[in-house]
Amino acid sequence: MNKTYYICKYTPVELLTALGADCANLNGMPEGFDLAEQVIHPNICGFGKALLEQVMRGHVHELVLVNCCDTIRSVYDVLQESGKLDFLYLVDMLHSDGACSRERMAPQLRGLAEAYGAYKGTTFDEAAFRRAFQPPERVAEPHLAVLGARMGDELFQMVQDAMPYPVENETCVNNRSVGQAAPPDGLDFDGLMEWYAGELLGQIPCMRMTDNTGRKQLLNDPNLRGILYHTVKFCDFYSFEYANLKQHAGVPLLKIESDYTVQSSGQLHTRLEAFAESLAPERTEGKEKKMGKGYFAGIDSGSTSTDVVILDRNREMVTGIILPTGAGAAIGAERALEEALKEAQLVREDIDALVTTGYGRTAIQEGDKSITEITCHARGAHHLDSTVRTVVDIGGQDSKVIRLDETGAVVNFVMNDKCAAGTGRFLEMMARTMEMSLDEMSLAGLKYEEDITISSMCTVFAESEVVSLIAQNKATDDIVHGLNKAVAVKTAALAKRVGGEERYMMTGGVSKNQGLVKTLEEKLGTKLVISDKAQLCGALGAALFAADMVEEG
Repeated sequence: MNKTYYICKYTPVELLTALGADCANLNGMPEGFDLAEQVIHPNICGFGKALLEQVMRGHVHELVLVNCCDTIRSVYDVLQESGKLDFLYLVDMLHSDGACSRERMAPQLRGLAEAYGAYKGTTFDEAAFRRAFQPPERVAEPHLAVLGARMGDELFQMVQDAMPYPVENETCVNNRSVGQAAPPDGLDFDGLMEWYAGELLGQIPCMRMTDNTGRKQLLNDPNLRGILYHTVKFCDFYSFEYANLKQHAGVPLLKIESDYTVQSSGQLHTRLEAFAESLAPERTEGKEKKMGKGYFAGIDSGSTSTDVVILDRNREMVTGIILPTGAGAAIGAERALEEALKEAQLVREDIDALVTTGYGRTAIQEGDKSITEITCHARGAHHLDSTVRTVVDIGGQDSKVIRLDETGAVVNFVMNDKCAAGTGRFLEMMARTMEMSLDEMSLAGLKYEEDITISSMCTVFAESEVVSLIAQNKATDDIVHGLNKAVAVKTAALAKRVGGEERYMMTGGVSKNQGLVKTLEEKLGTKLVISDKAQLCGALGAALFAADMVEEG
């Protein structure tokens, strides 16, 4: 039997069940939108395209929609014209819970019952209708909540796997609360539909409802330990709620955005793990080991370089190595560790514990523990200077700003990890375009005469701008300053989002770019602390966590 899919918590699931439907929430995340973008504009919300993709691939035969927004109306129009579905219906409801809305909703329910019954060849089964009402289950222990726009099943599973607490999905269709009251006795079908209309519209409101103040109850759970706030690309409804929630949440908060593809979920893995580590720092300790020779290593596997730090039992640095990562993270890590051991005159058996970090951390098999670069950079920065409260790391493929407390724990962080804009890779490509080395580019940005603005941070478009500026015979120093300013503006915006405060430390290899450092200091209005071990900061933090894993024998 075909399942009858739905996408909205205001869908009359109990009514469909009473007409013989086997209802299921349509919430999968496809690999891409190849078929969807052939029939609809690419800039609609990712969920709308995911919905179309699954239908176009023949995975859905019966679908009941609710007029949640313009995207869903557009999807309905496309599907109606396509003829791909055996049954398609749009419930047209008002976005409020007033008497007028309830009065209008009841005929919508009767219309759906008539249409689905005719399609299925069934009649309304009141007993099945009553059985379909089940009170929603709530987590009664310390937990996290996913709020905001609906989250795909694959991404929610990733969240559950990463978090140290149980996770409750409170997004869109998932916080459906019909069933708290059983249908009253003695009503005919029309009377039941009038009562049912009130139950559907009286749920915890979504952000599409005119009055959504009832959503505040989602924050009043005494067992709530943190919030992951999810938004979908090209969907604005939930962005407004997040702006307010950021000020009043009262618990740790992480904002994530997806385009509703499996690929976009993978990009969020580091954010999720870092948030989990900030909620439960003990998760970074790993399994305790006995002290052996008294040496501890950290490997930071980045997209550009692989860094290794070895500490002694006093947590003093024995050696620090920086080598190009090369084609494979595991091979690069092995090569860098061998070089570090050679320089320290040690062998692998002398290392009591080894912690890996960086984008390639999970590919390195010989580590005792894997910890995100967010947590490791925070630990390393605090070790280098305990007065630092904000860490800026412009890495090879992402940029991040991390806010610390007085103990060095992560209070908040933001990442730019969706494209190369504003990263070390961006600067590397611009240097190549200008036929300069990174060292030459670093110095070229210190002195300039014309204050050029690079209008696009997209690597491809920025490269076109640079080529155009070169053709106009603009001075090299002026162009480089324009590039530095573009990166500095983007990084300063991240710092503002995270609530950055004095003192600021810059870590990573880009901290050697003197021109960029100077420009970023101007944008932040403060001096940056730059250690001579700045590029080793992540590996240092990893080595410190390795030392934490070992107890004196």
